[in-house]
Amino acid sequence: MAAGLNPGPDSDSQDPYSLLGIGADASFEDVQQARDRVVAGCGDDAIARARAEAAYDAVLMARLRDRQSGRVSSDAATASRIERQQGSTESLPSSSGPAALLTRLRSFSLPTPSLSGSGVMPDFQLVEGQGFTVRCLAGAAALLLLLVAPLTVELLLALSTIGVFISQVKRGRRPLGSLGWTLLLLIAGLSLGALLSMVMAPMALPLSVEQWQALPALVVLLIGALFLA
Repeated sequence: MAAGLNPGPDSDSQDPYSLLGIGADASFEDVQQARDRVVAGCGDDAIARARAEAAYDAVLMARLRDRQSGRVSSDAATASRIERQQGSTESLPSSSGPAALLTRLRSFSLPTPSLSGSGVMPDFQLVEGQGFTVRCLAGAAALLLLLVAPLTVELLLALSTIGVFISQVKRGRRPLGSLGWTLLLLIAGLSLGALLSMVMAPMALPLSVEQWQALPALVVLLIGALFLA
């Protein structure tokens, strides 16, 4: 005989709370524990187990009707939230199979690559306002330091390269594209500087080879900071 259940002919008419051995104010955890306890006590009696499950379902339906009608206490609201959480947790295995994986793969789409000004090709637009003044002053200061302080050549080139990169990013260009065009400007400027040093070195002017090489690079980087967007 099943423990906690009355298998008599009038058992169908019994209150589900009585069948589970709990009160109407029992929490959701108490309802679950009562169901598990009664089902475990049913042994091999399939009818008794079915009655226990039916009583458990009836209790949950009664709680649902109370919530829909607005007759719900704070404890019942907490129990309802736990029920929903458990229901979502129990449904995870059914949504983690191969079919669910295929559904996610079908809904996955890669972003469309952009070839606009913020992508591969740059936009050439002169910066305006305060940005123009700041860039011009910084470029003039870099050129002046190059002429009067030869030992700062590498530092000036590094700072100017970083400045051009930041300038493009602030104007809305993507970091990767900004880095690529900044390096391209630096290489072009240094290449021009190498040619210029070969031409100007025999003239015995008061500039070192490093200064002649860096001068075109600083000018090219300044132009990039003013126009590249």
